[in-house]
Amino acid sequence: MRAVITRVKNARVEIGGEVAGQIGAGFLVLLGVRRDDTEKEADRIADKLCGLRVFEDENGKMNVNPADAGAQLLIISQFTLFADCRSRRPGFSLAARPETAIPLYERVIAFCRERGFTVETGEFGAEMQVYSQNDGPVTIILDTEDL
Repeated sequence: MRAVITRVKNARVEIGGEVAGQIGAGFLVLLGVRRDDTEKEADRIADKLCGLRVFEDENGKMNVNPADAGAQLLIISQFTLFADCRSRRPGFSLAARPETAIPLYERVIAFCRERGFTVETGEFGAEMQVYSQNDGPVTIILDTEDL
């Protein structure tokens, strides 16, 4: 799995001009599922996401985890994170098919909710417009192959 995590002051996702999910301060997470990912990768990336200490403490240092910062999460499915760009037209053969990706995407969401986070989402496979006010900016890329 791969996640692009941006610390935001606020973020929202719209589908067909309607707000589908909206958060205040927290993380905008673009989440991609690789074709050979399992529940193990979903749990690993969710655990890392929930504990990533990138919020500032009283000294202005990135030392506070999302729970202690009161962060909210907006998690958006993003198969294009596994684009193969060796040619000018990207290929997506490394991305998981929906029958694999949807349950793992939903598992990450459930993991975060079980840890007490407010989690908003888009809609898997939908055409979405994502808006965010980045904070910092702080953007982190996580890949389970590197964790």
